[in-house]
Formats: sequence, C-alpha cells, structure tokens
Amino acid sequence: MKAIWNNKVIAESDDIVTVEGNSYFPKDAVSKEFLRSSQNHSVCPWKGTASYYDVVVEGKTNKDAAWYYPEPKDAAKEIRRRIAFWKGVDVME
Repeated sequence: MKAIWNNKVIAESDDIVTVEGNSYFPKDAVSKEFLRSSQNHSVCPWKGTASYYDVVVEGKTNKDAAWYYPEPKDAAKEIRRRIAFWKGVDVME
C-alpha cells in the first residue's frame, strides 16, 4: 500500500492494519520529512486520544491529514506506532 499526496509517496508498506476502513501504516514506513506536528487532538471512545500531523509537500500543507494514537486503548492496541491518512491523501495498492 502507498499513501500519496501532491504527487509524492509519503508512506509505503505491505504491513497495513485496517480499522474502520482506515489503513494504518507502520510509523517507520512513513517519510517523516512530509510530516509536521499539529496541536490538534480528538478522542475516540474505544481507541483513545488521537494526535495529528500536517502533511507538507513542496510548500503545500494539508492540515491534520495524518493521525495516530500515541497511547491507544487495549481494544485498539494493533494501531500502536501506526499512522493513518485522510483529507485527500490517496491510499492505494
């Protein structure tokens, strides 16, 4: 699987965990050069508190387009150390 935004591959891996239709990439499979920490958070009752990254490619910013759960609840432990994408980031094989 690949995550692509603004014609750049920002993540690539065969080790994907899918939860609620979202593909979670291993943290090490994501190019950190395209991520910038965001101050935003959200809470899922069964996964825990999510943190976000802005995806930045060639000067363009896709605000909060990547998210992860730093300390997921036990029910979502399989997404620990994984990052998912949305907001126009294409995830495909």
